[in-house]
Amino acid sequence: MSAPVKVALVTASSAGLGAACVKALAPHFRVVVNYYSRPEKAAEVIREATTIRSFYDLPAGAPRFLALQADVSDRAGIQQLVSEAVDRMGRLDVVVSNAGWTRVTDFMDLEDQLREEDWDRCYNANVKSHLWLLHAAKPFLEQADGGGSLVVVASLAGVRPSGSSVAYAVSKAAAIHLTKCLALVCGPKVRCNAVSPGLLMTEWGRRFSDAQIQQATDKTALRRLATIEDVADQVKTLALSQSMTGQNVVVDGGVAI
Repeated sequence: MSAPVKVALVTASSAGLGAACVKALAPHFRVVVNYYSRPEKAAEVIREATTIRSFYDLPAGAPRFLALQADVSDRAGIQQLVSEAVDRMGRLDVVVSNAGWTRVTDFMDLEDQLREEDWDRCYNANVKSHLWLLHAAKPFLEQADGGGSLVVVASLAGVRPSGSSVAYAVSKAAAIHLTKCLALVCGPKVRCNAVSPGLLMTEWGRRFSDAQIQQATDKTALRRLATIEDVADQVKTLALSQSMTGQNVVVDGGVAI
């Protein structure tokens, strides 16, 4: 099937920032919603996104949204996800690589940073998965009108030492540098950018205490945390821009100034 309306794939998009990205992209793209284990949450995201007005005419018989299950920490799962997305939607123009992993530790306790499993899982989910996803999607992104786009979700922790663990911070720094490398390797047909949020009030972010959230807020120049909608809007901007590549945009309320 071939369809003229551009298609975006957002990984880990059944909740949180991924779900917000689906809604931000919905006016401009047909969107593939990837989930791992909660199909009901993916269906809820699609129901909500369906109410958002589109700026395009949907071709007859072409789905506006599609939910696909895949484990994007697994290379074979990523390949299958991309193949099925293209088979079902007809094309692929934008990929938002949003999945990641961490374990909450005492950042300042060196002994708590030595678990090899943490390092392996962080590097696999927060670095290698982006590379695998870009590799699988690249042949289709190169065919996109005006060029394809990869947006990697990194973190403020990759810009300055902070976050849930040292392994997480180091892996997010690696993700940012990977994005810059991919921008060189994949240009001029594919643009590669990253976005680095500060603390977000997602399901994960709400695990922090009120005192910790206030402490994070007090570190911002704007005295407010960025919202998931703020970050999703920046993801949309990077997806649509035809003049930005190799950039990491920090959306944190002004912590990393």
